[in-house]
Amino acid sequence: MTSAILLSIKIGLDPTLFEVIGLEVTWHGLFTALAVVAGVAVAVILGRRAGFHEDAIYNVALALVIGGIIGARGLYILENWSRFEDDLGGIFAINTGGISIYGALIGGAIGAWGYAYLTRLPNIPKAADIAAIGAILGMATGRIGDIINGEHFAETTSLPWGVRYTNPDSPSLLAFGDPNLVQHPAVAYELLGDMAIFAVLLLIYARVTRSGVTFFSWMILYGALRLGVSFLRFDDIVLVGLRTAQLIGIASMALALPAIIYLLRTPPREEQPSLAGEGPLTGEEGAEGEPAEGL
Repeated sequence: MTSAILLSIKIGLDPTLFEVIGLEVTWHGLFTALAVVAGVAVAVILGRRAGFHEDAIYNVALALVIGGIIGARGLYILENWSRFEDDLGGIFAINTGGISIYGALIGGAIGAWGYAYLTRLPNIPKAADIAAIGAILGMATGRIGDIINGEHFAETTSLPWGVRYTNPDSPSLLAFGDPNLVQHPAVAYELLGDMAIFAVLLLIYARVTRSGVTFFSWMILYGALRLGVSFLRFDDIVLVGLRTAQLIGIASMALALPAIIYLLRTPPREEQPSLAGEGPLTGEEGAEGEPAEGL
């Protein structure tokens, strides 16, 4: 433990950046906002190249963000209801932290797919591929705020690296009460994993022309990441020694693998993204009027 303490990263930053007219601006809130910007920016770049109308891209992104915020907070509250049953006002204090990444993914997917379905957006699988790439980059960006805040508790470590929180307002220090406690940087592991997944998804998107494969690859890769990283976290055990995120990750992988096999073995229909009733496509088009694939 001594070597871990000597070589650990000490984080003494106050989780709150500043307060304006009674509203706290936190590191978590700042990087959540930056995560949205990063994810949408990537989606816009890829969407334009795939031939989607810019208005359609922003509208789908907005639906995804709104659904993601609702889902992220909603699942977190369900998983931690004991913290809110006597403080219902705390349900809406999302700027101070407390979200579920899988809740964001589920809510965001429902919001984006719902909008695409209602507006009859063609080539929804291609849009899902693009959204997955933007989402994983956004998730990585948002994790920076989680690392600073120390709101996700992890197992202690005796390895030559770790993280300890010393600010008296850090959720980690408030929970454990020991500024010398060295934890696994589990959230940092996930951030690095997210960036690796981002790179792999870009490669798949560029090399595999079958729409939908990138999206389901994201489900498999992130599910595997959370399955492993969650063993280091202090999230509540739900079933057979597994946490909620692990169970969702296993279910995601079980659904996505046969979906990829089906897509790769089934000839694709003609794909031409556009927003119904909004004029010609933007971006480059192939010889037969179809948008260019890949990057």
